[in-house]
Amino acid sequence: MGQKCNPIGNRLGIIRGWDSMWYGEKKDFGQKLVEDHKIRNYLNARISKGGISRIVIERTLGKLIVTIHTSKPGIIIGKGGTEVDRIKEELKKLTKKEDVQINIMEIRRPELDAMIVGETIARQIEGRVSYKRAVKMAISTAMRMGAEGIKIKASGRLNGAEIARTEEFKQGRTPLHTYRMDIDYASVYAMTVYGKIGLKVWICKGEVLGKRELNPNFSANSDGRGNRPASGFAGGEGRERGGDRGDRRERGGDRGGDRRERGDRNERGGGGDRRGGGRSGGARKA
Repeated sequence: MGQKCNPIGNRLGIIRGWDSMWYGEKKDFGQKLVEDHKIRNYLNARISKGGISRIVIERTLGKLIVTIHTSKPGIIIGKGGTEVDRIKEELKKLTKKEDVQINIMEIRRPELDAMIVGETIARQIEGRVSYKRAVKMAISTAMRMGAEGIKIKASGRLNGAEIARTEEFKQGRTPLHTYRMDIDYASVYAMTVYGKIGLKVWICKGEVLGKRELNPNFSANSDGRGNRPASGFAGGEGRERGGDRGDRRERGGDRGGDRRERGDRNERGGGGDRRGGGRSGGARKA
C-alpha cells in the first residue's frame, strides 16, 4: 500500500495532521470543502513566487484562520504589512466572511520541504535548465541538509524528446511502508514550450519515535529536533562536526598565513645578505 497511496494521506492521524481543521455538518460540509479549495487555489495563484509549502485552514464560530507556511515570508507580508492586509481583504470578499485572520509561518529549512523542492526544480526546467542537473542539485542539497533519503520522479517530454518517458532519481532510503517514517511528498509540474513535465518528490526526514503533536502548525514550526530525535540529532551533530571542520580550516589558513609571512621575511633578509655580499666583493676587488 505504501507504493500506491499518497504518503501524506497514508500517515494522517499517525504522525501527520490534517491541513483543514474544522467540523462540518452534513448540510454545509460540501460548501466548506469547496471554499477551502478556492482559498488554496487563489493563494497559490496570487502568491506564485512566495515559496508556499502548505496552507492550513481552521474554522471556529464565524471565524476563518488561514496559516501560510512559506520559505519567503517577506514577499507575502510586504513592506509594513501592506501586502498581507490586501490579501486579507481579498479573502473576505472571496469567502464573504468578516472575521478572517492570516498567519505567516516561516519554513527554516526549505531544502527539506518536498513542495518547495519540487517547485524549485519546476521553475528551473521552465527556465531551460537541464532536468538532470536541476534534480541532482536538489538531491545533493537535501542530503547535505540532513535528509535520510530523497526520491524524485520526472515524467513527460524530458529535454523536448519526441517520446515521453519517466525517469527516477534517488539517494538514501525512503521506506514508504514504514508509517513511523516522516516522509514528505509533493506532486508539481513544469509548463514548458513542449508540454507539461510532471515531478513527484519524496523526502524522508527520519523516524518519529514517540507521540507527535498532530497540529500541522506545531509540527511544521519545530526545527526537526524535538519531534524527530533519530534524524534531527544526527543532523545537529553533523552540523556541529561541519562547524569544527570549518574552524580547523580557518586555523589551517592562519598557519598558512604565518608561514607565508615568515617566508617573506626570510626572502627580505636573504636579499639584504646578498646585497651586502656584493658590496664586500666589490671592496675586495678594489
